[in-house]
Amino acid sequence: MSSREALSIAQEQNLDLVLISPTATPPVCKIIDYGKFKFEQAKRLKEQRKAQKTVDIKEVQLSMTIDTHDVEVKARHAKRFLESGDKVKVSIRMRGRQQARPEMGIEVMNSFYEIVKDYGVIEKAPEIMGRNIFMVLAPVKK
Repeated sequence: MSSREALSIAQEQNLDLVLISPTATPPVCKIIDYGKFKFEQAKRLKEQRKAQKTVDIKEVQLSMTIDTHDVEVKARHAKRFLESGDKVKVSIRMRGRQQARPEMGIEVMNSFYEIVKDYGVIEKAPEIMGRNIFMVLAPVKK
């Protein structure tokens, strides 16, 4: 149908001729109420945004001289964060002479991961950045 015919039909019905898909051959148009169309489109976008889950990054701080029970307590916190769908950033700040032995910090990170490996996967492996060691854990996909 030509665009003039469609426009005249739309004007008879007091509606608008709306271009739905301009890249198609031939272009696709609909005879609808444009205000209602825009309202429904905005409502659909709002519903999609509401359904999205934002991922937060929670941080758990360890030390190189942390005791086993303290690691277990921190791991319990990390498990709770991972179960709720958040990412966990595990960090260790090396102080003084600890900076000479960063491999000890990486061992602490690996032992921490062994405790929480059922709940999360390593998204970013332990990495030394200056005085800090960082690791990022992401929740396991269900």
